[in-house]
Amino acid sequence: MIETITIDRFSELLDGDTAFALLDTRPRESYEAWHAPGAKNVPFEPTEDVTDRLEEIRESVGNHERVLTICGKGVSSGTLAAKLARATDAYDVVAVEGGMNAWSRLYHRVPIDLEDVEIVQLQRRSKGCLSYLIGDPETGSALAVDPTADLEAVFAAAGEYGLRIEGVVDTHVHADHVSGGRDLATRLEVPYYLPERAASRGVEHAFEPLEDGQTLAIGGLEARVLHTPGHTSDGISLLVDDRAVLTADTLHAEAVGRTELEFGDEDAERGARMLYDSLHGTLLELPDDVVVLPGHVGVSTDGRFQTGTPREAISTTVGTARTEIDVLSLSEDAFVDRLAGAGDKPENYETIIAINRGARALDPDERVELEIGPNNCSA
Repeated sequence: MIETITIDRFSELLDGDTAFALLDTRPRESYEAWHAPGAKNVPFEPTEDVTDRLEEIRESVGNHERVLTICGKGVSSGTLAAKLARATDAYDVVAVEGGMNAWSRLYHRVPIDLEDVEIVQLQRRSKGCLSYLIGDPETGSALAVDPTADLEAVFAAAGEYGLRIEGVVDTHVHADHVSGGRDLATRLEVPYYLPERAASRGVEHAFEPLEDGQTLAIGGLEARVLHTPGHTSDGISLLVDDRAVLTADTLHAEAVGRTELEFGDEDAERGARMLYDSLHGTLLELPDDVVVLPGHVGVSTDGRFQTGTPREAISTTVGTARTEIDVLSLSEDAFVDRLAGAGDKPENYETIIAINRGARALDPDERVELEIGPNNCSA
């Protein structure tokens, strides 16, 4: 019987010092769209004879003695691992349980270092989605912000940090991933909040609207709503206790959000000017030491964070963002021109928007395919 490892153990090996070769057995097109760091593509069907592929495998493995195999769901990679172990004793072969499906549901729970405020950043490793729990350590009251549909990750974080979720916020209608906000609020029987302008985007399910300047109580803490449109027309940020601001996809740690996913390419200029105003008229007006907690971190197609390190806080400060994110130093017209070249759009973003508006039902089996690949939310 072939040895397997869990996705958590796989991520520990990726982030540690253990040397190994990683063979991805999916078709080349799937591999090129999205793969784990360091993976080499060796497309393999369960019916294939591995002896015909040994030379190719040796070239991909190189001098490594330990070989990990991964595929979409753990089927073809498990078969390759078993056949390779029988064909040669040159390698210690292990298959990754659940494959890229499990990789897409892996989260790291990272505390943010702020006194008297409990903020936990949930990092979705494969896509770079960042969601949050904001809690009052005195009372245990907490607000969940931008949760994905992997609700067990949210419950695990709340349990680890002793937090009780009393409200759920989506900062905008998301385009790159299926939101778990409404389902989480329903399961916990707590309020579900969206920006008031989400109604004009055709959101069909019930929510409690958030207005610019409104405050939400989190035990003895407060989160103030800042209307920051541009990435979307409904977007908000949340200023927590005047010390940290959750900026969603308005401002990232290394970039700013793109604007044409809602507005369309033909109207992207209007969105870019809205974003410029939100950045310079609202977020960059905050004190320099306010911690910026973004809604995404860029992830390359080979699964690497484009800034920061997995398991460590993805953040910056207002002052650092102002001086180090080059697009923020541009004039308004130059800023608009720069955002016109935002690059590839997220896969299936129109379908995901429809699901998050409540206009389309989600087949649970299609979610991984809909969300495949990095988030592509930055400009």
